[in-house]
This record gives sequence, C-alpha cells and structure tokens, in this order.
Amino acid sequence: MCGIVGWIQQNQDRTDREEILDQMAVTLRHRGPDDYQKWVDGPAALGHQRLIVVDPSGGKQPMVRRANNEHYILCYNGELYNTDEVRTTLRAKGWNFSSHSDTEVVLVSYMEWGTECVDHFNGIFAFSVWEKKKERLFLARDRLGVKPLFYSPQADGVMYASEIKAILAHPEMEPNVTEEGVQEILALGPSRTPGHGIFDNVFELRPGHRAIWEKGKLTTERYWNVEGKPHTASFDETVAKVRELFIDASQRQLVSDVKLGTFLSGGVDSSAITSVAAAQYKKEGKGALETFSIDYKDQEKYFKKNAFQPDRDETYINMVRDQHKTDHTVMEADTNDLVDRLKKAVELRDLPGMADVDSSLLWFCEKIKGHVTVALSGECADEIFGGYPWFYRKEDQERKGFPWIRSLQERVSLIKDEWNEKVDIEAYMLKRYQETIDETPLLEGETEAARNHRHMSYLNMNWFMQTLLERKDRMSMGASLEVRVPFSDHRIVEYAYNIPWEMKHFGDQEKGLLRQALKGVLPDQVLFRKKNPYPKTFHPDYTKAVCFWMDEILNDPKAPLFKLFDRDRVRELNESEGKSIDTPWFGQLMTGPQLIAHLCQINHWLDTYKVKFI
Repeated sequence: MCGIVGWIQQNQDRTDREEILDQMAVTLRHRGPDDYQKWVDGPAALGHQRLIVVDPSGGKQPMVRRANNEHYILCYNGELYNTDEVRTTLRAKGWNFSSHSDTEVVLVSYMEWGTECVDHFNGIFAFSVWEKKKERLFLARDRLGVKPLFYSPQADGVMYASEIKAILAHPEMEPNVTEEGVQEILALGPSRTPGHGIFDNVFELRPGHRAIWEKGKLTTERYWNVEGKPHTASFDETVAKVRELFIDASQRQLVSDVKLGTFLSGGVDSSAITSVAAAQYKKEGKGALETFSIDYKDQEKYFKKNAFQPDRDETYINMVRDQHKTDHTVMEADTNDLVDRLKKAVELRDLPGMADVDSSLLWFCEKIKGHVTVALSGECADEIFGGYPWFYRKEDQERKGFPWIRSLQERVSLIKDEWNEKVDIEAYMLKRYQETIDETPLLEGETEAARNHRHMSYLNMNWFMQTLLERKDRMSMGASLEVRVPFSDHRIVEYAYNIPWEMKHFGDQEKGLLRQALKGVLPDQVLFRKKNPYPKTFHPDYTKAVCFWMDEILNDPKAPLFKLFDRDRVRELNESEGKSIDTPWFGQLMTGPQLIAHLCQINHWLDTYKVKFI
C-alpha cells in the first residue's frame, strides 16, 4: 500500500510549491517508506509514498503514460485482485504493458474507460489521475472504503491525500473545527458521518464514490451501492454460493511479490481465511503459511468472562494452527506496549480513536511487520452476515439511533453544561442515523421485519464497518504493513445484502449461514464457538496507567479536554477507575479504562493538532 497526496492550484504564483508538496508527503511516509517520487508541472503537484508489494521496478509512481496527445499521471494506493483479467481485456483492445504491476493496469483502464474504469475493478483502492492537457483531475475510492481518501476544495483548486494530516500540513490550512465537527466527536465518536472530515473544509470521498475537478469545479458522484433484490435461491444454494465467493475472494488476495501471512484470532472469520490461504500455499508448494495472534501479559490471570467475551482464544488458535501446520507466532503485549502507543494511534487516525483497541493493533502490526509485509484479516464478516448482538437482540433493535452507541446519557453527563446548552447531541446523532436509514436501498413489497434488517445491514456497512476499517488501515499502515480484508469483496457484500435474516441467523446463531458455508473448512469446535470480539487487556496495571495519565490532565489548568468536558465529572470518573460508567462508550469494548483512555486521546488530539473551535 501507499500514501498519495496532490495539490491542484490554478494560480501558480508560489515559488515553494515543491517544498510544500514535500512537507505534505512526508507526513505519509509511514504508508510508503520504500520510495518517494513526485510530479510537478503546470497547476498540478502530485506526490507518492510507496510500500513495495508487487513489481518493485515496474510499479513506480507517479506513473505517466501518453496517448491521444494527452499525458495521464496516476497516483495510486491499493491492490487489484483481478489484475490479470483486466489486463487481458485491455490487451484485446490494443493496449500494451511494460510491467506486471496493477498500477499500470489502473492507469490504462482509465485511459480506455475514463471514469467508468472503477466498474471493472475488484480490489481496494484510492487513486487520482491528472490529465495534463485538459487540466482535469479524477479521484476514486473502492466500493467498501478499505483505502482512505480525503480532499479539501480551494478557491483556485483542490488538495487531496490518503490522510487528513497531509492536507493540514499545507501552510494555508488551519486545524479549525466547527460546531458540527464538535458534535461529531461528542455524539458519534470514535465513529463519524460518512464523508465528514471533522476539520473545517476537509471532506472524505465516501466509499463507492468518484469525483472530477475541472475548470475550478469539483463534482462527486456515487458509482456503486448495494441494491435491494429478491433472493430466490434455496438455503443450500445460498450456502454454496457464499462458500464459493468467500474462497475465491480469499485466494485472489494472496497475490504478492513479498512475504505474506494472516491474522489468526481463533474466531470463525480469521480462521477461515487462514485455512483457505494455508491450503493454497500447500497446493502451490510455498511451504508453511505464517500466522499471527495477539495476547496480553498475565491475561490468563486477569481475564474475566462477560457477555461479549465468554472465553479466551488460545485453544481455538491452536486447533487451526495444528490443522494446517502453520508457522504461528503469538505476540504478547504488556501494559507499556499499549499505553505508549495511545498517543501515536491518535496521530495515525488524525482523530481520537478506540483507546487500546487501536494501540494494541498498532503494536501487533509493528511486530507482524518484522515477519511479513502483507497480511490478510477477518474484518467485515460480522457486519455483512449479522454477527453482532444488535442484529437480533430486541433491546438493541428498539433503541433510538445507532445500536452501538448506548452511551448517550453518559456522554451528556460528562460534557460541559455550556456545550449541552449550545448543541443537542441526541438530535444530531438521530439526524445522522435517519439520513442513513433514508438512504438504505429497499425492496418493494418486503415485510417490515425484512425492511428493518436491511436498515440494520446498511447502517453497519456504512458506519460500524467503516470505523473498524479505518482503524485497521491507519494502525496497519502506521506500521507500514499492508492488510487485506477478503470479506470486503464487493461480490460477497452485494450477495449477502439480499439474503433473508432467517438464513443468515441459521440455527439461531451469529453468522449461522456463514458457519454452514465453512463446514469442512474449519474444525467444528472453531466453527460453532460463540463469537468473541477483538481481545482487550484486563490487566489492572493498564487501568492504573490510564488513570495516572488522566490525573496529569486533570491537574493541568490549561488542558484542552476541559473546553468540551466537565472537569469535576471527569475527575469523578477517574477516581472510580471508570466504574462509575459501565455502559460501553462505543461498540462492545469501550468501558472503564478504555473510556478514560479515549478521553485522554481527545485531550492529546486537541493539544497536538492545536484544534481551534470556530
């Protein structure tokens, strides 16, 4: 994967354009530490930080090709999984290729099909194409938003980049946050509205969208979405189709010219990907697949069962390891590993994040990077196949707004009174919720129950899944590790969107249909275990460490956190070690010390980014 940055400016009176481009691009070096190249000509200044995965010599960027008296310049971050098929189609149309990289295939696809090139891709991507003579810029992002892309319209041009920090590095940008941005943090954080960049005049190109800047005007449009269609296949036919799509997606994503491995948590999703990958490696004579899992120091001593985490993962990890004889490594994190990365995790997200759920993943990815450059992971299956409690639990379905934000009253209780008087975070949250409900593609004539399930599926795809994909991208790329997510294959998502809930929840079990599709791929003990979320630490030293950090913030009279939150109420929370609020702030894991750490992260974000409220 890579980091891309661009700055189009019609008024070219600045003499320091290359220097500014360089300072924007260097903020993305973690995304592509292997090479940096730039292209500056006329109104366009384009930069590319490269992580080499395929074709080291042939995939250099920005990539330039000429045809029809036009120069096309590509900056690309991503991976195509149908490169060979698209290249074959383009060759039949008369195009020649000088490399085996997917980069050249993306560029030639645009030259052949224009803005419709994205319809031909199976992959994860965010890229730009600059047409020199026409002075036209094209931007595109993959269907599910695995790879990020942000932009900022300017009076005489546009800036864009893989991460917000690169845009903020431009001297004309200010880290301003409007009242709406504050509501995003208070009402929705650590999630955010699709397309919202939090900072003033910073926007996200939404998944499945493309944009064109030409003659001073930027226009965006959606090129892909799920569609409501009748599902006529029988249960057995549906099981077979899901199995076929999953195996094909996983096998496609094993392409790499560098070492590759898989995350292995012992859950159904990562175990299934590992099983397919290991079998393919054996078939191709590549030797043992490298697999990786995370654990925490003294976890066996302090682990406490709860409704969300009923057991530990070790037994199930070992079953998959032994079945496929993988070269498995367990990474054991201690408290310092987690706490030391809480600040860096914010800086990688450019926003407050998910506490040690982020920092532990960052540490894990750093350790994995010492072994491989590419890894496959199991994200997206829960959102697509109904793995979370809110897909079926009555009290979650009847709650107003997003089912993973149960902490509305707790949020209100911690916010300063002046902000509660100024904004209505419940109304803001419900407004954003309703926008997504209204946007949901439905099927005419469906029952109310079927319609409600579509709403829940669409909410998860556009919100909860985006938050976790953002986490995975920023933490993995923060370690210069490329992570791929087979369950985000758009063919799986399109098909699953129309499968009735009764099939998905077969046997009254989370992802019951998916489990049936994976019969024979996994040991039954793994296949039918109760879902466990991403593991978090239960060590009391972690609680002590984040409470100590919060004590430092509480004792700082200038701490920016208390521009938003009430100091006395936060002090009370900290003195109870987070126990005074037992409702997760977000999702299933952000309680107690995780909430305190999240508030500390907000303070670090406000301070480090010099955020100004306007």
